[in-house]
Amino acid sequence: MTTHRLPLLATASATAALALALLGAAAPAEAGAHRVVRPNAAGGTTAATLANRHGPNGGQWQSARGIATDSQGNAVLGGASRFTGPNGGTGQRAGRTQLNADGSASHASGFTASNARGNVQSSGSATRDADGNVNQARSTTATSASTGNSVQSSTSYNSDTGRTRSTTCYNASGAVIACR
Repeated sequence: MTTHRLPLLATASATAALALALLGAAAPAEAGAHRVVRPNAAGGTTAATLANRHGPNGGQWQSARGIATDSQGNAVLGGASRFTGPNGGTGQRAGRTQLNADGSASHASGFTASNARGNVQSSGSATRDADGNVNQARSTTATSASTGNSVQSSTSYNSDTGRTRSTTCYNASGAVIACR
């Protein structure tokens, strides 16, 4: 797969992460959404959306998304979001997608979330070459706060060989246990 660089365009995910960090400093009175769309030096368009929401019970959600295109038909998209629930649960997600004029594409994303019951983390990626061949992989781990037990699951897909998946459970000491 050929990776096309978009001149003068930082990856949209980096822009989104920075914007999300800046949103964290926004006061509740500034809650809302902000959008920007403008031409860029690569002959395409750059657009970004920032959102900051507060719930009636103290929860908060923030999001930043961006896209940049060039005159050759390439695009990069990225986004990040995070939340805090009224009972202390937290989570965040970030992702980046590259779309190329030759039909190839790539994507990577991940998320984490936690609350009093435990936590979960997941990350994955996918690619498609110009001929349409696809490769995908994702790994997820969830851990119980009360027992310390965890489950790790990995899934992969290849358009030639199909899907594979493995799941393993562990106790708090790291020993393999039966999954139930």
